[in-house]
Amino acid sequence: MRRKKSSMSSPASVASRPVDRNESRKTVTGLSLGEITWAVNCGGGSHTDIQGIRYQADYLKTGIASDYGKNLMIQRIVPQDQILYQTERYHTSTFGYEIPIKEDGDYVLVLKFCEVWFTSSNQKVFDIVLNGEHTVVDELDIFAKVGRGVAHDEMLPFSIKNGKLKVNGETSQINGKITVEFIKGDADNPKINAIYVMKGTLDDVPKLPSLPGAEPPPLEDDEEEEEEESPETKSPSKSRRPSGPKAQDPYAADDTSTMLLPVFVAIGAFIPLLFCLCRL
Repeated sequence: MRRKKSSMSSPASVASRPVDRNESRKTVTGLSLGEITWAVNCGGGSHTDIQGIRYQADYLKTGIASDYGKNLMIQRIVPQDQILYQTERYHTSTFGYEIPIKEDGDYVLVLKFCEVWFTSSNQKVFDIVLNGEHTVVDELDIFAKVGRGVAHDEMLPFSIKNGKLKVNGETSQINGKITVEFIKGDADNPKINAIYVMKGTLDDVPKLPSLPGAEPPPLEDDEEEEEEESPETKSPSKSRRPSGPKAQDPYAADDTSTMLLPVFVAIGAFIPLLFCLCRL
């Protein structure tokens, strides 16, 4: 993926707040959930979701906090966690968050979005840049991906080793923190609904339910193929050929001798009768 320098000119556009590691640590047992190192409910208050992830209240002063999404029932998300996609922070220019990273390891940055205003694509489009130079999401159009009032997550794996960030095959230096920025483009303003960082892999991240009308799983694909093949299997019965050659004349295949027998009998009976009449 191409590299892209952040267009953010002022450090005030990015804010950070130290977080107690226990504040966002997983609290639900029995789940294959990685360690949550940082989480924030952008534009809203603190919240603990059904997975046990604790989101701190948004502390950022840059941009505008909005809860307009409360007018909608967000799809793909349970009622208890609607708030994570109903509140948001947006800005008329580029803005972002600083995220503390203290240990080496594999991580996943999860960015939560929901389009609550626009009703068509190409109305809000923006890039997402990590650490000031790695474009991890290019031209995100939330509506084009899922529509209006539907939850959408971007899950971005990265790793930290010896003070270096590695993402999408690119590396850059860090100093105990990384930045995630939402880049102002030509189509409206960038936004974000919620963010968390998990120490682990994509397999450890809870996934949203599939979209209604999404491509069916492989089993259903196989069934569709069988349905497509079924007319072909039935077609021979419709165009089945008879066991013998087709007769041009429906009577041509009949035995003509049996057809003439009554004629011969009639002639045989008529000749004696004619002879008797002549003698009279």
